[in-house]
Amino acid sequence: MKLVLLTIGLLGLAFAGIAIKIWSKKDGKFAGTCASQSPFLNQDGEACGMCGKLPSEQDCKQEIQA
Repeated sequence: MKLVLLTIGLLGLAFAGIAIKIWSKKDGKFAGTCASQSPFLNQDGEACGMCGKLPSEQDCKQEIQA
């Protein structure tokens, strides 16, 4: 029973932390979420599936268009 309560408490803390991060950020956006920036996720150098940004580009194309 203690393990279940500890697990629920830690999950609640994690969700609260994410909620606070979204609330404190301007427009609720996470910085640097393009998968093209991660060499572990993008080993072939492909463009981001969300915005089309290439790994060599600095800014997300969605932010530029908005």
